[in-house]
Amino acid sequence: MATTVVYLIMAAMYLLIGGWKGLAFRREPSLTLALMVGAFLLGGLVYATASPAGYRLVGDLTGQPWAATLPIYVGLLLCFASMHILTLLWTPSPVTPRHRVLGWSAAYGVAVTMMTWMFLRAPLEGPADPMRFNTEQADDPSAFIFLTIMLATLSCATVNTFRCGRRAKPDDPGIVHALSWFGGSMLVTAGYVICSAPAVIAAALGYHQLDEVGVAGAGFGILGSLGTCYGMTGAATTAWLRERRDIRLLQPLWNLVVRDVDQRFAFSPTSAEPPRWVNVRFGLHRRIIEILDGIRALRSWSDEGVGRAVTDLNTESIAERDLEAMKTAAILRDAVMRYRDSAASMQTMPTPPTGTSPYFPGADIEARDERARLVRVARFLKHPLVLRAVEDTARNREALLSAAPGQEH
Repeated sequence: MATTVVYLIMAAMYLLIGGWKGLAFRREPSLTLALMVGAFLLGGLVYATASPAGYRLVGDLTGQPWAATLPIYVGLLLCFASMHILTLLWTPSPVTPRHRVLGWSAAYGVAVTMMTWMFLRAPLEGPADPMRFNTEQADDPSAFIFLTIMLATLSCATVNTFRCGRRAKPDDPGIVHALSWFGGSMLVTAGYVICSAPAVIAAALGYHQLDEVGVAGAGFGILGSLGTCYGMTGAATTAWLRERRDIRLLQPLWNLVVRDVDQRFAFSPTSAEPPRWVNVRFGLHRRIIEILDGIRALRSWSDEGVGRAVTDLNTESIAERDLEAMKTAAILRDAVMRYRDSAASMQTMPTPPTGTSPYFPGADIEARDERARLVRVARFLKHPLVLRAVEDTARNREALLSAAPGQEH
């Protein structure tokens, strides 16, 4: 019962990750995502079938108690073959990736064909014990060849995947993170072979003292699978969590320059509600674009003097980029205040004031750094230094207008 629960939990985990990667594949189809989707969906089916309950169900449906072994082991090899080919695509080599992928694909195809042939030839008898096929059937020559091909091919897949992962030098830190865990999980999975091979050889010779060692090898398979799951999802999950966090952090800035200025800048009426689980990256990009549209509309109301006030009031040692973000936050708060005052006093569209110098620190920033800059600006919107600079500038502006009552607003 406990083994069934563990295997079904692993199956659910694999299928969940496969579905998640499938959604990513629908948005951005690619060979690497296709391989991930195939590997995880297949892995989920393998774990479900390999559970004692699933194993016996297949045996009852086919009338052959040991029948589930063939789809389990073939699915296992195809799963690791997909992961191996995935690392080949990420690894530089003098041989073109296409030739390497075709070569290894052919090798895996031959192995699966030979395994199927040997399994179908084996006279498998007796009640099935899902965890002990390797040792209970190893005395049959066909079953022994079947197991030898499976273990040898699995060894090649895990070891070569580990080696490819160590040689790969991708630019994407997410892929670096994935390969680091991916390679380690392959070494752990190789522990299954290390435990199973001696047990199979001993059983084929009539000695069953190592049977329990062979059964224990399944534990290495589970640990390796957990490492693979994290390797393939850890970086993506971290990025997803950061995107959700940044959407939340950008909400006050969005409220200031979109909701409080002109909601026509919003992509849709639902823009005010951040995405919860799906389309998070799209929601983040949409939020950034809407904020930039709002900032662009406020340029005519911006006053560089507010930024100078932040500098004059600053008495602490603040990092340059944080000081720039404070200036931007102060200028935006002041610009929105002036915009709203103008809108309240006019029946038509607000008219930009004269005598100001439209300027925003960081306006020439690289597009890839825009997200981090806006998050910093959002963090400082309510900073005491920002609030004081806005208040002092507004007070000085009112004093000037009072001294020159005829001046145009």
